[in-house]
Amino acid sequence: MVEENLAIVDLGSNSTRMAITKITPDGRFREIKRVKENTRLSEGMGREKMLQKNAMDRTIAALKKFKKIYSTIPNIKVRAISTAAVRQAKNRQEFLNRVENEVGIHLQVLSGKKEAYYDYLGVIRTLKLNHCLILDVGGASCELVLVQQRRARDLISLPVGAVNLSEQFHLGGYVRSADLFRAQVSMNNRLTKIPWLRYATRVPIVLLGGANRTLARMTRAYHHHGRRHISGSIHGYQLSSRVVFATYRELLTRNLAQRRRMPGLEPERADIIIGGMLPLVSLLQRNSDGRVIFSESGVREGIITEYVNQRKKKS
Repeated sequence: MVEENLAIVDLGSNSTRMAITKITPDGRFREIKRVKENTRLSEGMGREKMLQKNAMDRTIAALKKFKKIYSTIPNIKVRAISTAAVRQAKNRQEFLNRVENEVGIHLQVLSGKKEAYYDYLGVIRTLKLNHCLILDVGGASCELVLVQQRRARDLISLPVGAVNLSEQFHLGGYVRSADLFRAQVSMNNRLTKIPWLRYATRVPIVLLGGANRTLARMTRAYHHHGRRHISGSIHGYQLSSRVVFATYRELLTRNLAQRRRMPGLEPERADIIIGGMLPLVSLLQRNSDGRVIFSESGVREGIITEYVNQRKKKS
């Protein structure tokens, strides 16, 4: 079996990412390249759930950039996936056709459950936890997976995320108390309708997704006395619910311009960070364990795990 390079292109609702992984003949793998573009594909979709032309143009431009990179790498296989923004869009076929015609790649639209399952595969391979609740907050959806005895007992995808919550409830600038209250009631109503969540009140919450990574970077920057950029992995980094609530409260006291200056918070995420933290805050209010653990392994790592396992079976 020969050495392969696998490029996974991931069209999220807020950013478009590519990870290139080298897979050796014996099934070991390591990431050799990672790039990201802030494309915000779900921007302005609204209740009509229509992808906007500017957002589609930005995303296709990013895909063309990625193609220039992976085209130079030998023995490359490309797997391109899209998640909530494309999944929910009424004009998704128009966008999929544009990607095929203009970039030359076939885009697979993951179902919410498949996305949650890949999250589970990515987390369970790298974190030694028997029981946990996985929460992946994206731009237009959040996935929840209840893990018991290292198995995915239940999973669900909710059509709410950092971008659409922020747009719907006006959480982008200085947040009015009435808007925050409406957002919290709406989020709590969604969570209450998930019957198996009652089994997840005494387990740590494992966090994935851009909004959650931002939370980790903000708290690390605070502990490093306000340095804006703290290097190093956040994989396995832990926080208590008390610290999460304090960070959330701090964000709520500021307007958009003030949030953009906060250490650890990327300025382009400042208008969606409150919406992005809302699912976590709502879950922590129900959770007596009080620990959150960050994972840098998610959907892309889950896809790699599945690919390598299938490759082993073929050999």
